[in-house]
Amino acid sequence: MFAQPDWDQVHREMARVGVTLKLLHGEYADSCAAAGAPVMGYDRFCRTYQRHVLVTGVASRVGHKAGQTVEVDWSGPTMQLTDPATGKARTVYLFVGCLPFSRYAFVEPALDMKQDTWLRAHVAMFEAFTGSVPRIVPDNLKTGVIKHPREGEVVLNDAYREMAAHYSAAVLPGRVRAPKDKASVENTVAHVATWIIAGLRQRPFTSLPELRAAIIERVAAYNAEPFQKRPGSRASVFAAEEQPLLTGLPATAYEISRWAYGRRVGRNGHVVWERNYYSVPFAHIGTTVDLRITDRVLQAYRGTERLTSHLLLPEGAANEYRTNDADLPAGEKYRQWDAPRVREWAGRLGPAAVTVVNRIFESVPVDEQGLDAALAVLRLSRRYSAERLEAACRLALAGHVRSPRYAHLQPILATEQDKAAGLRPPRDEPAEHGGYVRGAEYYAGGAK
Repeated sequence: MFAQPDWDQVHREMARVGVTLKLLHGEYADSCAAAGAPVMGYDRFCRTYQRHVLVTGVASRVGHKAGQTVEVDWSGPTMQLTDPATGKARTVYLFVGCLPFSRYAFVEPALDMKQDTWLRAHVAMFEAFTGSVPRIVPDNLKTGVIKHPREGEVVLNDAYREMAAHYSAAVLPGRVRAPKDKASVENTVAHVATWIIAGLRQRPFTSLPELRAAIIERVAAYNAEPFQKRPGSRASVFAAEEQPLLTGLPATAYEISRWAYGRRVGRNGHVVWERNYYSVPFAHIGTTVDLRITDRVLQAYRGTERLTSHLLLPEGAANEYRTNDADLPAGEKYRQWDAPRVREWAGRLGPAAVTVVNRIFESVPVDEQGLDAALAVLRLSRRYSAERLEAACRLALAGHVRSPRYAHLQPILATEQDKAAGLRPPRDEPAEHGGYVRGAEYYAGGAK
């Protein structure tokens, strides 16, 4: 008579990652040899284990390992929210996740099926599980999988791959038109229609938090329902055998991100995002970078190299700058432009230029919003002379525009009106406040 192992222990060990019947038979044979007991062969060992599974009514663990895989999908059936004021209904979609080993389920309601919503549902799922798994098996939806060819590598969405990497997981989508690749979640989706959608059909919901709370209650009842053909329930098997084997959650929560590709770094060493400016290391001026934007942070990448990181400016901000000192070139020659430095440059041109610059700064709520306009005026001295720009500023200030800008000064210099004003003899009568527009004498041909 062969020595019999503890088949319940064998069944528990089969739930662990990497454990096979071949390994367990080897350990069994070693223990029998040490005790001098007769050893059954490997084939008999496997058949006896399968018989134990049938007799006790438990499920065989040859196919699924605990804490290895989660299958995810959107539920086909949907729910609704009702606006209490207008009575208008809004569609609610259900994200469903299932651990195949324990069949433990997770359901999250959402108002759309966009990429950010898809990722946030994964984050909520892993937090509910209090751990993650190495494999995420989704369907081939565009929010996660860009291309799944018959041959070659699967092309994943960058944000989805990044989210999976944060949880030390890999995305392994099921084959196209092969629902058996994620049979557990397909089966759970069908149960969700009964337990949640049908179970809550008589209750009206007006807000997503209210609906989410009701769904959590129904899912908890579903997970606690006893199995029909095996002992325990989804919740008990998950708590006792699968949850301890999950990968621990990262120390920092995952932040949903979006990408903006091919943004050019300006001559001022900054890249534009939503009407604001963020510095990039000066060596990358003139090149293109990719931006990763989360709820709090903007990061600039060159390929896979992260160049810099900034706290995101608040929503509604415009023409503001975020500049890291490390992004600026070393040495005393480089200084960031600010109002005092702009006024210093204007002072080297003349008092009229200083007045123009001061009026530009007076016309904006904060100095930073006037920097670009003031610098545009002063840079005219590079194309024309400092003397001509000063003369153009005097001429513009004599006109009806209180705060002259580039659009007023450039035409004066282009048409050389500043030179004509310098050659014209002074008049005794008070000058008309008409700016630099030609007067009545010009249009009358000199006739009185």
